[in-house]
Amino acid sequence: MNVLIVEDEALAVEKLRSTLRAVEAQAAVVGVTGSIRSSVEWLRTHPAPDMILMDIELSDGQSFEIFRQLQVRSPVIFTTSYDEYAIRAFKVNSVDYLLKPVEEEDLKAAMQKYRDVHQKQPALPAFDVNVLVKELQAQLKQPEYRERFLVKLGQRFVTIDTSEIAYFFVDGRLYYLVTADGKKYTIDYTLEELEQMLDPKFFFRAGRSYLVHLRSVVQIHSYFNGKLKLQLKPAVLGSDVVISKERTGEFKKWMGR
Repeated sequence: MNVLIVEDEALAVEKLRSTLRAVEAQAAVVGVTGSIRSSVEWLRTHPAPDMILMDIELSDGQSFEIFRQLQVRSPVIFTTSYDEYAIRAFKVNSVDYLLKPVEEEDLKAAMQKYRDVHQKQPALPAFDVNVLVKELQAQLKQPEYRERFLVKLGQRFVTIDTSEIAYFFVDGRLYYLVTADGKKYTIDYTLEELEQMLDPKFFFRAGRSYLVHLRSVVQIHSYFNGKLKLQLKPAVLGSDVVISKERTGEFKKWMGR
């Protein structure tokens, strides 16, 4: 059995390795990843493992985002520090969840459950991660979002409150923050990383190049092929800010929330 471990704490990785060896002598750890980005890259470039042991909280966000970026074809056993009351939500989706630190008896039982299910239904169906996330959000405290950014201004640093930001954008390999009064600063985060840091009630990903604040959208125009074109304040020069046809419904719902 080939196993991928998705865990960002070195001690937890070693604990999982030793526990796995104790309960599954034939298991081989074929990879270890510690972030959403590295996990997605690993799964895209390697054959699907027989099993994934996956922590929920990773260095760059919750591991549920992995399932939004690609189809995970392997059965997953989540490891979590959440209490048992919260874990009830997971059980609805017929996926196993183990409290950390993972004990041999618990992992052994989870492996046996996988075998029992796999024998009856070799092609395991994908579970709906969106349902899972909604159930968790109803029971767990909401995540803490970024309130300010430290940016460089000449030879000094200044802080920019999130409420002052109009939008973020990428130009080539550089990422920028633009404030409501039109000031522009370079930042060290990608748009994907910023999406994890910012409250989705106020920020929306517009295409590949923009992450916009609700208040920065001053006009919305119909565009070709069912797309939408946004007019932002401060104005964007030299490029269009476009919402794809596939995301127009989601965008309209976000704007009217």
